[in-house]
Amino acid sequence: MRLCTVTVEGLATDIHLPDGDGPFPAVLIRTPYDRRRHRAEARGWSRRGFAALVQDVRGRHASPGRWHPYGNETADGAATARWIRRQPWSNGRLVATGASYAAHCALTLALDAPMDARPDAVIAAVPALGPAETAREPSGVERLLARAGWWAAHGDRPDSDDSALDKALAADPGLLAQLPLTGLPERLGRKLPSWPGLWRHRARGRLVSRAEQAAVPLLAVGGHHDHFTEDTVALWRHWGGPSARLLLGPWGHGLTAEPGPDADPAHRVNLGELYTRWAHRALAGHLTPGHRGAVGLGGSTLWTPADAEGQPHTHPLRLLHGPRFTADPERPVSSADLTVPTDGPPDRCLLVTSPLPRPLDVVGRVEVGLRAAADTPSADWALRLVALSPQGVAQRLAVGIVRQEQPPHEYTEFTVSLGRLARRLPAGTRIRLEIAGHHFPAHARNPHTGDDPVTATRLVTSRREVDAGSVALRLPVLGSRPTPTDPVQEILR
Repeated sequence: MRLCTVTVEGLATDIHLPDGDGPFPAVLIRTPYDRRRHRAEARGWSRRGFAALVQDVRGRHASPGRWHPYGNETADGAATARWIRRQPWSNGRLVATGASYAAHCALTLALDAPMDARPDAVIAAVPALGPAETAREPSGVERLLARAGWWAAHGDRPDSDDSALDKALAADPGLLAQLPLTGLPERLGRKLPSWPGLWRHRARGRLVSRAEQAAVPLLAVGGHHDHFTEDTVALWRHWGGPSARLLLGPWGHGLTAEPGPDADPAHRVNLGELYTRWAHRALAGHLTPGHRGAVGLGGSTLWTPADAEGQPHTHPLRLLHGPRFTADPERPVSSADLTVPTDGPPDRCLLVTSPLPRPLDVVGRVEVGLRAAADTPSADWALRLVALSPQGVAQRLAVGIVRQEQPPHEYTEFTVSLGRLARRLPAGTRIRLEIAGHHFPAHARNPHTGDDPVTATRLVTSRREVDAGSVALRLPVLGSRPTPTDPVQEILR
């Protein structure tokens, strides 16, 4: 294997060439997180017969220019792809791959670049589809903690400090309660001119809609505990290329390096080996047409086919307390704490199921329907689903949040999506549902005034009423034991 660092179209690029004369297929990773972090990964590709290129995107680390998140990637990726195909060691075949922002780079190259620059296959892991998708829930509610952490670490700077927000919170625990949120950079003590502009992005779904015109194979990889689970699945479902594969495990944003509490050793997958084998088959045209994949069922040892979906089943709920509660943005319900206060006025409505009489396999989208009212013109409804073991141990299952603009005091019926679950719940488990007005700091606080939560400078309390009898928890339950599948065989089929 041979490593050299060159400038490709003005951008710092590591090239790892296999032993031998070639020519070789190539794999391209474009990243804002320092190309040097990928050297072990690139060596793995090279050992398996690929020329592996890892490039710092414009304005980051060793690449000059100005860093514009989501701004330059199509043009720079296209110029790099054309350069690769002109090299004597290239056989003209190219795989674009990456995780998170690097997946965004791979997808824009495949979907937005001119046809002569597009790759022949794409691997997109935990893909960041765009600024709106990363900054907002599908309902439009702002993801404060995740975006503040990313911007503090990487925004408007050529290098990274992954612990920047943690250090800032240690010194200033009230940092994320800053009003207005657009003033957060000043409190951080850093210039972040792109921070206010992030929140002007509201339109989601552009890359997903473009995916329908895709013409190359896709491997989409995600985790049930990742912010981008819904986007990963949507990308796979809408992909129009000759084949699309989905691998979804009980992992966080770091995939197998970040297993969730419900992961089992059976959910360990050698992703590097899988990626290279899939890429060889994709370039050779040996993949079965259509959409296939595997989903790891948390709390078990099983993998199920990606198209396995449970049937919606409504579970009876018993009210514990709080059909009338106060959502106070000065004392919001914590997104980090599953403990429910037992004293003082209620800050949430709390309901619970009876213990499950048998194990329940939940696979698919979870929804809650309810009828409720607020005394303010704008109200967020944050719903959190928690599994309570027979021993009383609480474990987060899912969260959903919507913003309702409605006449004060007027009851309205609406549905809240809590995202996707793939989970076996043991017999004896009780499921707790919390209905609150905030989920902070994971999500920005609704000020209840009708003002934009990002620019608001004044907060007021909101009194809520929930028609407890109307609350319907709909879980997608498999009617029989899941069909086991081998994830590697399913991806490579």
